[in-house]
Amino acid sequence: MKRFTNIISLAFLLLMSSVYAGDSRVFFIKPSNGDVVDRTFEVVFGISGMTLAPAGTYDSGTGHHHLIIDAPLPDLSMPVPANKQYLHFGKGQDKTMITLEPGNHKLQMILGDGNHIPHSPPIYSEIIEIEVKP
Repeated sequence: MKRFTNIISLAFLLLMSSVYAGDSRVFFIKPSNGDVVDRTFEVVFGISGMTLAPAGTYDSGTGHHHLIIDAPLPDLSMPVPANKQYLHFGKGQDKTMITLEPGNHKLQMILGDGNHIPHSPPIYSEIIEIEVKP
């Protein structure tokens, strides 16, 4: 009977995490895919199905944004790196100004938990491509 209860509990958790992930998403409000922008421009992050919270917050259903610039998704089992390609918004920011060199760039977002580790399953945006004016 205990084994049956464990199987039912595991199935419930898997079902709940699927529903949780399916209802949660991050997306770009600004810029949009294909936009041509100045060297310094505003990025506005969108979130749905989760609550934006600063790093160090461990409440269920919370997270904070990380902006990926011209790089692949990070190792999903580790904290998101902190460098010029992986920008952290651990104060719970929902927008920022960034400066990029002229040319084409790919942007993506991923939500991190209180320790900057992507959620399981991960919540990340579609990749958008922008052009920075010379």
